Amino acid sequence: MESAPDRLILDRALKEGRILISADADFGALLALWQRRAPSVVLLRRTSPRKPEDQAALLLANLPALADRLQQGSIVVVERNRVRVRPLPVWG
Repeated sequence: MESAPDRLILDRALKEGRILISADADFGALLALWQRRAPSVVLLRRTSPRKPEDQAALLLANLPALADRLQQGSIVVVERNRVRVRPLPVWG
């Protein structure tokens, strides 16, 4: 689905009960705009590691603390030295 439109990716993630992991901030913006409660999105920011194995390690290190929030519906921004969580839907 690499070249699929963002809406199609979000719809498929919702249908399949998946959590989206991306470096594309458009997904968070679309969820906020559409006032959706799902799917949860994990955004890897530019300050995050770029190597896939380093990104995986960063995610795995933080997933236990984020699991409940991701199940409830959240936008999670992961950076090398911090993690921010915003519950869905995003109001205002």
